[in-house]
Amino acid sequence: MCGIFGYVGKRENAGEIVLAGLKQLEYRGYDSWGIASFNGRNLEVKKEVGKIGQAKALFSQSNLALGQTRWATHGGVTRVNAHPHFDCQKSLAIVHNGIVENYQALRRGFKMRHRLRSQTDTEIIVHLIEEFRQRDFSFREAVRRAFTKLEGLNALVVLDTASGSLVAVKSGSPLVIGVGQGENLIASDALAVLDYTKRVIFLADNDLIDLSQNELNLSDVQTGRSKTIKTTQVTWKVEKESLGRFSHYLLKEIYDQPQTIERIIQQSGPEVAYLGRLISKSFGTYLIGCGTASYVCLAGTYLFSKIAHHHVNFSVGSEFNYLEDFITTKSLVIGVSQSGETADIIESISKAKKKGARIVAIVNVVGSTLDRLSNYKILVGAGQETAVISTKAFTGQVAILIYLAYSLSNQGSQGRDVLRGALASLKFVLNKKSQAKIKLLAIKISRREHVYLVGRGLSYPAALEAALKIKEASYIHAEGFAAGELKHGVIALIEKGTPVIVLAPSDETYGATIAGAMELKARGAFVIGLADQNNEVFDFFIRVPKAGVATIIPNVAVAQTLAYHLTIIKKLDPDKPRNLAKSVTVK
Repeated sequence: MCGIFGYVGKRENAGEIVLAGLKQLEYRGYDSWGIASFNGRNLEVKKEVGKIGQAKALFSQSNLALGQTRWATHGGVTRVNAHPHFDCQKSLAIVHNGIVENYQALRRGFKMRHRLRSQTDTEIIVHLIEEFRQRDFSFREAVRRAFTKLEGLNALVVLDTASGSLVAVKSGSPLVIGVGQGENLIASDALAVLDYTKRVIFLADNDLIDLSQNELNLSDVQTGRSKTIKTTQVTWKVEKESLGRFSHYLLKEIYDQPQTIERIIQQSGPEVAYLGRLISKSFGTYLIGCGTASYVCLAGTYLFSKIAHHHVNFSVGSEFNYLEDFITTKSLVIGVSQSGETADIIESISKAKKKGARIVAIVNVVGSTLDRLSNYKILVGAGQETAVISTKAFTGQVAILIYLAYSLSNQGSQGRDVLRGALASLKFVLNKKSQAKIKLLAIKISRREHVYLVGRGLSYPAALEAALKIKEASYIHAEGFAAGELKHGVIALIEKGTPVIVLAPSDETYGATIAGAMELKARGAFVIGLADQNNEVFDFFIRVPKAGVATIIPNVAVAQTLAYHLTIIKKLDPDKPRNLAKSVTVK
């Protein structure tokens, strides 16, 4: 995985078009990239490890090309393993998102018949297609038959030099067709094709489509039967993010958060009120998310309990499959996601939908798979997140759940007031004086191997998300814990000088949290307090003004900026951390 882009059509700079398309998909995260361009005689190939941002494509004239930014699954990060991969004659090129679960069995059968150049599962697919071609099947039929031999969730695009066309098929990861005049494009995200056309086809699972310059044919990959093509006229605008006064997208997006919350306060009332009514009528409400979004969902369970006295269930997306026995036609399943393409969320939502549950999406990307699968959606409206690490989507999603909990208890106006308090507190922790102190803390702990974060109540999911930001950006081992769990094993990790960030808002958890901080300090911890008032137990204090239940928002913002400063001190790339992808489209 991560970003796929292909072109076939009237233009003669296909290689450059694909390169530009891949650059638009950089935000998805990757560790290598490659392009194959057909010049009418042979395939010209360029593969590299690392960033694509400054790359220039030196290809001959071509009207057919295919490329991918790869996030490694099978095989290390090398040029050889970078996509595209080729058949023995180098007449077929393939790019692929997903994991072939029966890859080892297929590979064993190929070792004697093909020269395998890489360690990837992707290369196996192209040789499987090659074998069907040798049995006189058409290009399209060879791809179809090969795909039915694969186990797991996969999406692939194959280029054929003989026919001058592309064939694409998917059962998991997103693929979008851009329908142009005398040209067709394919990409992992609609935004990458909008410079060429506003007419798109969102491929569904088990769709197989072949693309030539002037023709599109859609069929079912399992049966081979033709399907009717449904095009969508894209009406949304793609706003190209610019850094402006900021040195990195991560920092810019942290500072975008106040305007995201302001937009939610001003514009989300009707959507939130309607969703509140859906929740009140449902028999079982489930919040599901992965990574950062899972901590949003966990926070939601506290918010609905505390504000609306209403129980909601929470599950990590990858675990929801094992809880779906509870789902009925009366259930409401709320998927929370930045990208709307996370494989574990999409699979869980799809299964819940088949069982008749109503589906709600709280998502940042319009037109995403989760957006299209849902019966009802609330768009976060945070704008594009270019940095791989999610920041403004998190605070926007939490803000929506806060507003929603108040709306469910018929206190929508109070919810807006609480969010205004969070907005004021957020602006305080982002001011120059607060940031200077956070930067000083980053200097103090930048050489430490471990950082721990503790909190109670809503500060527990805040501690989990704060720890995630630190380890994602700086590669320092950071762990968040429920403060009440210290005596149940966690305190064994503490030694002299261990940094422990204590989230201590002035709420019902304050006294117990400070008591836990005392226990940590007694064992030598360097105690860092995030609170609206200093306390003698704190060795280092960062003020976070009161914001009631919404204090989770400025608390996490402190951790976001701490993570950023740690990254800069350690001379790392804050926008593209190693090993991470924005859209996690493999399970």
